[in-house]
Amino acid sequence: MTTTSTPPFNPRDIALAHYASRALLENVLSRHGATFQQSVTLRLVAVADGPVERDVLVGGVVEALKIDAAEAGSVVDELIGGGLLAPQEPSAVRITNAGRELFDRTSAETAPISARVYAGIPAEDLAAARRVLAHVTERANAELAALAG
Repeated sequence: MTTTSTPPFNPRDIALAHYASRALLENVLSRHGATFQQSVTLRLVAVADGPVERDVLVGGVVEALKIDAAEAGSVVDELIGGGLLAPQEPSAVRITNAGRELFDRTSAETAPISARVYAGIPAEDLAAARRVLAHVTERANAELAALAG
């Protein structure tokens, strides 16, 4: 009789889940001519209570995507150029009607996909996964900070 054991949870498991989920989102975004980076950036403005200071937005994108500030600024510029964000004096940006429509449409299209992906997973398992991923994120961010400092 042979027994097989489940290999221990590891970074590859996290990466595979991330990339599979991201591919689903990118499939939706591509139908609307948007990129993953644009979606992350647009979301930060869409969920804000009002205009967002550009430096704060760039910092949020840097934190979320682990990219440099110049690249994050370029994504903001792309969204402004595409009419999805608009400059707001003195140094903020706001979401435009077109940006709100894109955000709402892609959110509505991804919601049922996410519901199917997570269907049937017990709430306590999802809660445990969230706690574990929060710890992994915190520790990985600390490692990145140590490398930078």
